[in-house]
Amino acid sequence: MNAVDLLILPERPFMAACSETNDPESVSDRGEEIAPHEVGLTTAAVDRIWQAVQSLYRTRLYPAIQICIRHRSQVVMNRAVGFASGTAPNDPPDARRIPVRVDTPFLLYSASKAMAAMLIHKLDERNELHLDDRVCETIPEFASHGKDWITVRHVLGHRAGIPNLPPEAMDLELLQNPEAVVELLCELEPTSVAGRRLAYHAISGGFVLGEIIRRVTGQDARALMQKEIVEPLGFRWMNFGVEPADVPEVARDALTGLPVLPPFSWALERALGVAFDKVVEKANDPRFLTGVVPAANVVSTAEELCAWYECLLQGGELNGVRVFDPRTIRHATSEQTYLELDLTLGLPLRYGLGFMLGGERIGLFGAETPHAFGHLGFTNILSWADPDRHLSVAIVTSGKCFLNLGTVMLINLLMQIGRAFPRH
Repeated sequence: MNAVDLLILPERPFMAACSETNDPESVSDRGEEIAPHEVGLTTAAVDRIWQAVQSLYRTRLYPAIQICIRHRSQVVMNRAVGFASGTAPNDPPDARRIPVRVDTPFLLYSASKAMAAMLIHKLDERNELHLDDRVCETIPEFASHGKDWITVRHVLGHRAGIPNLPPEAMDLELLQNPEAVVELLCELEPTSVAGRRLAYHAISGGFVLGEIIRRVTGQDARALMQKEIVEPLGFRWMNFGVEPADVPEVARDALTGLPVLPPFSWALERALGVAFDKVVEKANDPRFLTGVVPAANVVSTAEELCAWYECLLQGGELNGVRVFDPRTIRHATSEQTYLELDLTLGLPLRYGLGFMLGGERIGLFGAETPHAFGHLGFTNILSWADPDRHLSVAIVTSGKCFLNLGTVMLINLLMQIGRAFPRH
């Protein structure tokens, strides 16, 4: 028994299959990668990143992990380790274990916000709406309860004053009834004056943006994403939800680690509308996976997610196909909030208009990332682009845990990435 095993013994049992092998390479998959020296890297630096991924996997908190890294537009790492299903804590011993592959799709949770935001920015780019338009100009009934001064910009920047949804808003049956969701949004009473306070809108803001898209274009966010992003860039997944026939293809998420206790559990439930342990249950539900939840249910692989950020890093163009104007990218990623206390998350964060931003000394994407932009997805999905490093990264996992050994190992992974790709 090693030190990692001793540290995780108090946590709930996890991944019997992991105990069958001490070699993550035996349950890993690799996609096409360029030789490190072709982009000025050393093999040792790339190996240290992969070792950090393996250490994260050995915590037994993540049934499956995918990582994709692009440097100077070239894929230097595209790998997966673990099992897409069959090894969660509550899976029976005889459950079928399906190894994860680099083309296995994952649910991105809040990392989806970046895609919903960029659809809004696309409409602004075309002058079909403007970010300083009031939401009620597109959704007249939204003006109730003093919400008439909330603008699209406020929603993108988590300053609309409606961070929380009532529990009934997460009724999965509502996902097939957009009008019912809009009715709940319109009945919300603001907790603060629009623009005054920063409070992360975990779910509510996405539904508002989704309805704006629907009313402006006549199609939902999934259809617009398919037309403007997925088809032009040649993605297989990378959209809000999946077709019913594709549900079995999606990696199954698992609740792992210690239970979340107050006050953290209270804050998370207030933000998400449901208890922490219920989030995974709903996320695995076919109704969630086939619906359209603009703030939370994009399904993608790490490879496609990394390519998405590479597209943004390159000013809106990927492989010769342009989907955004460079000015649109600059506008979306420009700093709107500088280390202000987020009243929902309880942390000082930097935000753009739909993106979380890195930091000079320390940030979500590691140290010395002042110009990095990306988004976090439900505790341990990270995706970002860093112009200073010519770097795009996507890390997706299926284990959902909170503040434990996995957090330490995830930070170590970010450190290794930062060291391998110094700022220029």
